[in-house]
Amino acid sequence: MNRKSATVPSPGVINRYFDRLPVGAATPIVTLGEGGTPLLLSDRLSKEADAEVWLKYEGLNPTGSFKDRGMTVAVSKAVEGDTRLVVCASTGNTSASAAAYSARAGIPCAVVVPKGGVAAGKLSQAVMHGARVFEIDATFDKALRIVTELAEGRQVTLVNSTNPFRLEGQKTAAFEVVEDLGRTPDIHIMPVGNAGNITAYWRGYREAVELGWSVGRPRMYGVQADGAAPIVRGRVVDQPRTIASAIRIGDPASRSGALEAAGDSGGSIVSVPDDAIVEAYHSVAREGVFVEPAAAASVAGLRHLSRSGLVPRGSTVVCVLTGHGLKDPEVALVHGLQPERVEPQVDALLERLQLA
Repeated sequence: MNRKSATVPSPGVINRYFDRLPVGAATPIVTLGEGGTPLLLSDRLSKEADAEVWLKYEGLNPTGSFKDRGMTVAVSKAVEGDTRLVVCASTGNTSASAAAYSARAGIPCAVVVPKGGVAAGKLSQAVMHGARVFEIDATFDKALRIVTELAEGRQVTLVNSTNPFRLEGQKTAAFEVVEDLGRTPDIHIMPVGNAGNITAYWRGYREAVELGWSVGRPRMYGVQADGAAPIVRGRVVDQPRTIASAIRIGDPASRSGALEAAGDSGGSIVSVPDDAIVEAYHSVAREGVFVEPAAAASVAGLRHLSRSGLVPRGSTVVCVLTGHGLKDPEVALVHGLQPERVEPQVDALLERLQLA
């Protein structure tokens, strides 16, 4: 593996990891240059946790979330299979990504979303990319059941995380972590909603060891919100509630994969309250990194694990920040600081800034 490749603009994850993905010469590559996202050292969190804490900022993918890694592979394979339509259920990020990659490929896209359950920033992306968006008065889990049935026996491709090609694309983020660190982290922490991403990262870390790119595998910790924690509770949550809309899922499709990743690695799936997520949301922003609330769940999870004594001193920790803050700008205005009113005069501003 050439570590220098991590410092150049991404050619897209299929081109970069062609030999490690289920593609071939007949696969038309549909890409927007996804992948190659930064791994940022957090001095503040490192001091707080007494560890070396890195932030994998997936919000800098083309549509603003980690979903693009899997979507490039899923849509490329859909085109190869001569599909007529791409469909998905979504709490937001999947719809934006599916719509963008379908538009890039020139295939129609249909999205089913729960009423009132999708942030405006994400919904606007899906609409602008030309997807047909259908809203139902039900949960995401119901929406997923509908589109799954729609795709059965038809020339229609479902691109939720139940699509195996999605997970193949998303595993490439683990490859990048290993490349950029030059080793495997001791601990890996990430938000868990439908649970496909933690499943994919675990696959990527395992493959990195098999290929001789790294030695050892990290302990995997998934983080759910207290009000939407079906894996932690061990049962379906019929009405999941959390400010973190991207992980507001009561019946994860990849539950078994998440449990396997956590169990086999010696980690676990934990949950944190919304106020801890909001605090982490502000904390990360103060370091110049703007993320959506669900992405901040990994940092809230780090703090929870650290207080519980599960982050050994000096450990190397990677927290995944799954989506950009502009995905859900309403939260920033509600839970952030409002603009200060000031008279339109320099003297008034100088006085307010205590520079007078």
